Amino acid sequence: MNTHTTSARSRPERCCRTIKTLARLPEKQSKRYQRLFKALGDPTRMEILRMTAAQDRPLCVCDLVTHFDLSQSTISHHLKSLRDAGLLSVSRAGIWSVCEIDPDARSLMADVQALI
Repeated sequence: MNTHTTSARSRPERCCRTIKTLARLPEKQSKRYQRLFKALGDPTRMEILRMTAAQDRPLCVCDLVTHFDLSQSTISHHLKSLRDAGLLSVSRAGIWSVCEIDPDARSLMADVQALI
């Protein structure tokens, strides 16, 4: 019976091949991706983004409130998360706000590909 144990930090001899190591992402870049993934991790926000991207002009928040049957304040909370993640731009149009895909969102999403 082999009683040899290994620590969590060492690998048994000939267990695995050497892995490639990566430098850590700079903190600012890491936080940017964290906000992005957190925003997209919520099903309502994902659908708001999809719905907004499908439009050929800015989408009124009233349409989102009607579509999701959520309060205006809840929709505003989701929009803020998407805006903070760099995915949406929100502007005022009279008493309502309108949202559209942020011009830099597509490049932000393309940058995600560099992570994997």
